[in-house]
Amino acid sequence: MSEARLNTTPNNIGRRSFLKMAALASTCGAAGFAASNVTREATAQEMVNPFPDSKIVKTVCTVCSVGCGVLAEVENGAWVRQEVAQDHPVSAGGHCCKGADVIDMVRSHCRVKYPMKKVGGKWQRISMTQALDEIGAKLKAYREKNPEQVMFLGSAKDSNEQSYYISKFSAMFGTNNLDHQARI
Repeated sequence: MSEARLNTTPNNIGRRSFLKMAALASTCGAAGFAASNVTREATAQEMVNPFPDSKIVKTVCTVCSVGCGVLAEVENGAWVRQEVAQDHPVSAGGHCCKGADVIDMVRSHCRVKYPMKKVGGKWQRISMTQALDEIGAKLKAYREKNPEQVMFLGSAKDSNEQSYYISKFSAMFGTNNLDHQARI
């Protein structure tokens, strides 16, 4: 039987495919071996609580509708740090990438805190009125040209009534492009 015939059956792997997989496995193994000394024990200085007056609050992640457990560290009414709730029945000590990084949406130094517009290749702060006027004008132009080029997103933080209004607004706008942010 020829080698070409052997490669057409789903249970057989050709020589070339085997060599590719072996090379990939070797590379991954070598990378894992090289990175094996990346972790280390924390020093005594690092183990000191950076927020000594904080308290731990058990809560749930609201990024999507799953409701994974979060242990939020709160100091003076501000969320300063988070850990995964190991004993939570839904998440069982795990988080998705969005839930694990949600604190950066609150505390990140590069978080956008006011409307910005790129003018001449540089970001400039603009007023909320200017931002709403420009967004409204763009949406009006899109609706007149082709409303199907616009998409609306709901959120796990929306109530049933808010979700209803978003769906009604998208229908009034003339598009069926409506989804939930947890699927992105």
